[in-house]
Amino acid sequence: MSEQQGSTIRAARVYLRVSTDEQDLARQEAIVVGARAAGFYVAAVYREKASGARPDRPELLRMVDDLQPGEVVIAEKIDRISRLPLPEAELLVATIRGKGARLAVPGIVDLSDLVADSSGVSRIVLEAVQDMLLRVALQTARDDYETRRERQREGIEIAKRAGRYTGRKPDLAHHRRIVALREAGMSIARTAELAGCSIAQVKRVTALHRRSVAVSETSPGVTRPASN
Repeated sequence: MSEQQGSTIRAARVYLRVSTDEQDLARQEAIVVGARAAGFYVAAVYREKASGARPDRPELLRMVDDLQPGEVVIAEKIDRISRLPLPEAELLVATIRGKGARLAVPGIVDLSDLVADSSGVSRIVLEAVQDMLLRVALQTARDDYETRRERQREGIEIAKRAGRYTGRKPDLAHHRRIVALREAGMSIARTAELAGCSIAQVKRVTALHRRSVAVSETSPGVTRPASN
């Protein structure tokens, strides 16, 4: 048996996330290449456009459900995994660890190997240090999220007072694509995948479209435009 055949295969699951549909995941795709270059077998790549402050991200939940013992979760930064409040973030990490997996995220010092080789007081100290560093990283990610939100609110208030705030303009072309996919019989999940957006947005756009159609059908003198 060759050395490569006799070596243990390190399996990884890569999680890529941006917060909005307008953002692009392309920059993070290099993580997949980097993982393979580091010797990992990439079992799956999970791509998501959703806020890290949401606990119900479909791709994140799918990844956690798919995890196998000994696998590694790879992400660009800890805030890609979570911007949740600390108790929820710790519960998420505990769930990942409960599956027998671990995190491999820049900025997070992984002491797993040292802990495994230690015992007694040394093991307790190493585990405590690992948990403390992780808590700091998770809380920092949450603090950054709160700071961004507060600055955004302040900016909106300033713009409103100056009469310059008009709100975010919807991406009509993207909305039409979502509607077209749904009208073609695609499921909500499949539409989200094909349109590159969240399931929540598909539901929201579909609901808005249906309300618009209902209004046009009940309003006298209004003709519903033909679908392309």
